[in-house]
Amino acid sequence: MIHSLFLIFVGAAVFGTLALVARQSLIIGYIVLGMVLGPWGLKWVTDTDLIQDISNIGIIFLLFLLGLNLSPRKLLVLLRQTMIVTLLTSAVFASVGWAFATLAGFNTVNAIIIGVACMFSSTIIGLKLLPTTVLHHRHTGEVIISVLLLQDIIAIVVLIAFQAASSELNTMVELAKLVVMLPLLLLFAWALKRWVLLKLLSKYDRIQEYVFLLALAWCLGIAHLAHAIGFSHETGAFIAGITVATSPIALFIAESLKPLRDFFLVMFFFALGAGLNLSALDQIWLPAILLGGAMLVIKPIIFRFALHRVSETSKLGWETGFRLGQMSEFSLLIVFVALQSALIEPAAVYFVQLATLVTFIGSSYSIVLRYPTPVAVSEKLRRD
Repeated sequence: MIHSLFLIFVGAAVFGTLALVARQSLIIGYIVLGMVLGPWGLKWVTDTDLIQDISNIGIIFLLFLLGLNLSPRKLLVLLRQTMIVTLLTSAVFASVGWAFATLAGFNTVNAIIIGVACMFSSTIIGLKLLPTTVLHHRHTGEVIISVLLLQDIIAIVVLIAFQAASSELNTMVELAKLVVMLPLLLLFAWALKRWVLLKLLSKYDRIQEYVFLLALAWCLGIAHLAHAIGFSHETGAFIAGITVATSPIALFIAESLKPLRDFFLVMFFFALGAGLNLSALDQIWLPAILLGGAMLVIKPIIFRFALHRVSETSKLGWETGFRLGQMSEFSLLIVFVALQSALIEPAAVYFVQLATLVTFIGSSYSIVLRYPTPVAVSEKLRRD
């Protein structure tokens, strides 16, 4: 592990420098580094499963920080406003994905699951490339967050359905458990926050190291509890965040966890590149690249149209569309679960994997050149 970390972060520094010199996004440098050093490249880092497991902590912290910036009341308002937009756009993206998969020669079941994988946009790309000022204080950030949250809810339902399809579990029973257990988890987290967490914070808030430690325990504790009762770690982390969002200490927690989040996200993007099996792409690389390119073009247009129909400005619609104009880490998770459930063939997984990678690279490139981001190559657009 130490040797792997050495290769990843020294390599990330080198490739990150090359990316900035070439006026590219740092994210692209991390992904290319994974492709070069991973098991399908130079084979210097071979245990990508372990790297992936560790890097998922970055996603957990990302969702926790997202929750810290949203009060529950504001969240409910946002979700109501973007419900129609999210459902409409998801249906369109699924149809486009299904059409491309069918043209690529996949059977009906494979094509449908590939279409479902195309419904989602990346929480990581969407939030990592969003400046803090936009995330916290502007309507654009609020719209992006609410769309991503609704997509995450849809993704959780899809994953439950796939997991139930591969076992003796009844899908309706699992969905009913979701409806019952999620409010109970929210209630438990709120009660624990009010009667334990806030009392500890108010008593020892001057000891910054203790506040940092307590924040980590709170985030990972609720995340693990959520996973134990059938939800994802990311869902639990988000709940942990929104329950503390109204606390005066939320801003300090958010700032103190950013470096830790970025550490793990470097590993996430490395693992994404390292996991791409280049030797398995002989027959599907062209349609997969075409699907990724289509998503990059279609998603901004559809988001702009849908948001404009619900009275949002054209400028906000375009920016939201470009910032959400990629496929998602949930796309990868969905096809992996479907493969484990024997619902699709391995070629469909590689198809989605390459298409997602194309959208990650293309989307991050278009965002850093067009809109303010923390990692923009232009001083004019760099905002943290």
